[in-house]
Amino acid sequence: MSQQPPPPPPPNPNSPRPSDPLISRSSAAASYGYPQFPPPPLTPQQQQHSYQQQQPQPQPQQSSFGTFPDRSQVIDVLSLGRSIGLGFGTQSQSSDQYPPPQIPSLLRRPTKYVTKEVVLTDGEFILDVPLSKDYSSAVRYSDAEEFTHLRYSAITTQPDEFSTVFSLRQTHMRRYTKIAVVCTMYNEDDQLFTKTMSAVMDNIAYLCSLRGRKGWDANSWRDIVVCIVSDGVKPCNPRTLDVLAAMGCYMEGLPRSHVNGKEVKAHMFEFTTQVRVNPRLEAEFTSPKDDKIVPMQTIFLLKEKNAKKINSHRWFFNGICQVLQPEVCVLIDVGTKPTRKSLYHLYRAFERNSQVAGACGEIAAELGPWWKNLVNPLVAVQNFEYKMSNILDKPLESVFGYISVLPGAFSAYRYSALQGKPLESYFKGEALHAGYDVGRPNVSQSNMYLAEDRILCFELVMKREERFILKYVKSAKAETDVPTEFPDLIKQRRRWFNGSFFASVYAVQNVGRIFTSGHSVFRKLMLVFETFYNGVNLVYSWFSISSMYICFYFMFNIVSSKEMSICTNAVVDNALSDPFYPYGGAVSAVLRGSYIAAFITMVVASLGNNPSTIKTLLILISAVFAICMALMLALIIFTVYSNIRAIPGTVTDVKGFLEYIPSNPNFADLVLSLLCTYVLYIVSSLMFLDPWHPFTCLLQYLLMTPSFSNMLMVYAFCNIHDISWGTKGQDSVSSAPAVQSSKNEKGKQVATTNVPAPDYSNELNKLKDMANEMAQPQKRMDVTVQKSSDDHFKAYRTYVLMWWFISNFALTYILTDDFIIRAMSTPGRANPFLVFLLWSVTGLTGIRFLGCFVYWVQWILESAGDVV
Repeated sequence: MSQQPPPPPPPNPNSPRPSDPLISRSSAAASYGYPQFPPPPLTPQQQQHSYQQQQPQPQPQQSSFGTFPDRSQVIDVLSLGRSIGLGFGTQSQSSDQYPPPQIPSLLRRPTKYVTKEVVLTDGEFILDVPLSKDYSSAVRYSDAEEFTHLRYSAITTQPDEFSTVFSLRQTHMRRYTKIAVVCTMYNEDDQLFTKTMSAVMDNIAYLCSLRGRKGWDANSWRDIVVCIVSDGVKPCNPRTLDVLAAMGCYMEGLPRSHVNGKEVKAHMFEFTTQVRVNPRLEAEFTSPKDDKIVPMQTIFLLKEKNAKKINSHRWFFNGICQVLQPEVCVLIDVGTKPTRKSLYHLYRAFERNSQVAGACGEIAAELGPWWKNLVNPLVAVQNFEYKMSNILDKPLESVFGYISVLPGAFSAYRYSALQGKPLESYFKGEALHAGYDVGRPNVSQSNMYLAEDRILCFELVMKREERFILKYVKSAKAETDVPTEFPDLIKQRRRWFNGSFFASVYAVQNVGRIFTSGHSVFRKLMLVFETFYNGVNLVYSWFSISSMYICFYFMFNIVSSKEMSICTNAVVDNALSDPFYPYGGAVSAVLRGSYIAAFITMVVASLGNNPSTIKTLLILISAVFAICMALMLALIIFTVYSNIRAIPGTVTDVKGFLEYIPSNPNFADLVLSLLCTYVLYIVSSLMFLDPWHPFTCLLQYLLMTPSFSNMLMVYAFCNIHDISWGTKGQDSVSSAPAVQSSKNEKGKQVATTNVPAPDYSNELNKLKDMANEMAQPQKRMDVTVQKSSDDHFKAYRTYVLMWWFISNFALTYILTDDFIIRAMSTPGRANPFLVFLLWSVTGLTGIRFLGCFVYWVQWILESAGDVV
């Protein structure tokens, strides 16, 4: 990795900086002693919120903390925001209703303003606003403007033109950026936001604590820039803005709607914060006594309109990063909590191997204190899924060098590797979903770009004449909240399933691009094998609903008389072969009927219904499938027990056991295949010292398996025409004031405008009210999106559903037909298709285990190398 040039000495905030054109040249920039120019005419929105200025203002009073809290003292963050003058007003705005009624998000609270003359920079409105002196005296560093002044830029360009018009503080301070972190958010509340930001600050503090080791030192916070991108003013949560204001990274009243007639596309706030806020809304300052908290270079980009997450990434990659030119870009969703050393381990993966173009860590479900969230079976099932994916799937793909998806919630990319076709293909989905593409819409392509991160991974590995690989980093871990209710889970998996299915088809279809890459012959052979492996899994996914029913059918193929078993090769109901004797036949018939009825009900419910409106029905359908699966598990356990009990007493050693297996093929087909699969699960978990999920979540996972196959996939394919992300761009007019400039006597463009002033009123008296407000549960509003679908998309949905149902029905009909059963089966033997399914699952698990073992060896060696 390239080395950072030595940082220049910090500038004196009291001395002018003529080389920095972005700083306002006002002589009053160091304090709020602004000259009182005649105020310009107020807009209607400003008149609505300027009543506070017309009222007599109370004189500033001394804080109830004394002069100001000690740097190491923990205080309430919302009260802090009021006490240090970060744009907080007198009235607390509850987030129980969203958006705030009748009050624009940028002007939702009364704010005191002062009038200021601002010199425009190349026609752009860029303003440095000093924070109060109380704030500066509370933090460790106050010797440079990055610590004392919040810079606001009204961005009037598109993301791709950002770097040609605007600059960043890091450029003027000649800082080299090793890691650029982007945290994307939509309407997440203060709890999710602080959970992520406090974890990111902890990671930066850990890198600074290495002190010379692996290229890091106490000033390494200068090598890291955190960019927070909020997807629209209207959906942005007001309480999250409050936290940002308390950190010094946002100020109400600064955003502008137009600059000399040009529409503002985004609002950018630059500040190096020294305040860490935890989810309890407690704030801690940097202190010379310890390095527990270090400064964090922060860029808060508030987009004017909602344009989806992929557009937020365009602002980051094509805008911010074009200026910063970082080595590594880390993507984190607000609500994801990386562990303290995660950024270090991700960066080390790129440092060790220059061919690594992308990496991801372990995504874990948030289980809460004492794993209390596992009480919810949906959380337990998702926890088991995440764990086994991180133990078996990701290591296997990492060994091959191609990971099918680096999760957008927590992943990293080498910025130089992204240039060219990877980013072009990644952002093609933005044009597709926005309707910018000309011509007939391609539905499969539109669904494929619901999982645009999969396309990015494919394009990186298959980049022409390059040898880039993707890496899984087990040591980097991040927790994320998972859906706790069926409607939320179904909505999430609808996009996941449809996006991943079509992206997988795209990868298999373009297997030939492996040979145009610059990989070695051995790597190309491995990638070809991985593509074949993924193709097999794709076929299994397509036929999952029929395979599940066929397994259920043959396991419960119980009849009450020998005459009936002649036609169906079924098991005759008796005490030795049926745990439900003498009601085995009746139980079998009822369960088959219930299974089919539940499936048909799910298909009907998935056509045109919002999952939130049929929540009760979804729970009932899931309960039916769970009961069916529970009874099938009982039958499997009984069958395994019967086969083990049938082993002769003469078998007393391994050699005798191996000789016995050929004489009883049912034992090998049913017992050994199942035991091998689940033993491999447990052994692989033990290898990574993570053995608890098989014992705490396996039962819930097994019971929910039919629901995941028959409910989530059915809803996904029944809504394949829906290519939305669950949000829609807003075209509402901004309520922020506009900027109109004129030339002064020196020929410079000057704008006279109102800017926020510090509020020293006695707002700390509201601390008790704010604490009570925090203690009350916040209401979560489910925003209903009105949208129309094109007839072409619905017709495509019809054809896909038709072929999916016909192919699965044909497979089920053929394999359950009496004539086919008699031709395929041997008396006394299990059904051949059932045996094939069991052993194929075991075989695929064995391949995953082999890859897991190879990765485990690599992981041990890399970890040992870091210690040395």
